[in-house]
Amino acid sequence: MALIYSNDSVAKRVSEMLHPEPVVAVNMSAAPVATVVPAMQATAQTVAVETTHMGTSSATLGNTKQQQYVTKWLSKRYRVASDAANMLVSTAYLTAHDLKLDPLLILAVMAIESGLNPFAESAMGAKGLMQVMAKVHHDKFEKVGGQQAALNPVANIRVGALILKDYVKRTGSVEGGLKTYVGAADMDSDQGYGAKVINEYRLLNQVAKGQNVPAMKRNTPAPTSAPVVVSKQPEADSVKPEAKPVPEATTSATAPVVASDALAGL
Repeated sequence: MALIYSNDSVAKRVSEMLHPEPVVAVNMSAAPVATVVPAMQATAQTVAVETTHMGTSSATLGNTKQQQYVTKWLSKRYRVASDAANMLVSTAYLTAHDLKLDPLLILAVMAIESGLNPFAESAMGAKGLMQVMAKVHHDKFEKVGGQQAALNPVANIRVGALILKDYVKRTGSVEGGLKTYVGAADMDSDQGYGAKVINEYRLLNQVAKGQNVPAMKRNTPAPTSAPVVVSKQPEADSVKPEAKPVPEATTSATAPVVASDALAGL
């Protein structure tokens, strides 16, 4: 992972693969995809997510078949090229393995925050797949190339995941962590942001198990999620949320509400 962060040429190829320049010819070879994606796939195949809070979620196993299910579904749902979706899913699983976090939670946040657009930027300055405020979290970007790496997919996923895990631990729940992540810690409501992320997570969990989940979105509101309690007690220091707008509501397929979800690694 450190090599990916520090190697500018690799990062450049990944970015070019995700956001290629428009071309006239349709039969041009995609060299960045051929060089970067297979390498990440080979690495991902050797990784199994380690956690002591697996619950009943098969998503924590991190097997290749599972990632294929998730990649195909996300590619269709968010209209992302298969190679690009594969790279993003592989990176999410690798990051989750390093941080002992549920990869599907990372992907759910990524989906709701940016729709898997690595170059998304908000008016408030939130950037990339995880919509991270680079200026607020500049310290976390120091190890992955500095603030200028905010639009680097690999760096953005890692920093966003670090922030998310920190907020979940501090608040004591996934819902509280998501509320803080979206900048609504001091507000009465997060305007449904947490419910949308949890709903997306549950859909991804079903997909990872090989279940047939429609990829097309429906005009139905996201269900109110049941509390997901984190095993570790929250830290004493106060949480300072990053200031960024709550994402606009997105339509999504609804998943059955499970009484007690156990998100891996949290």
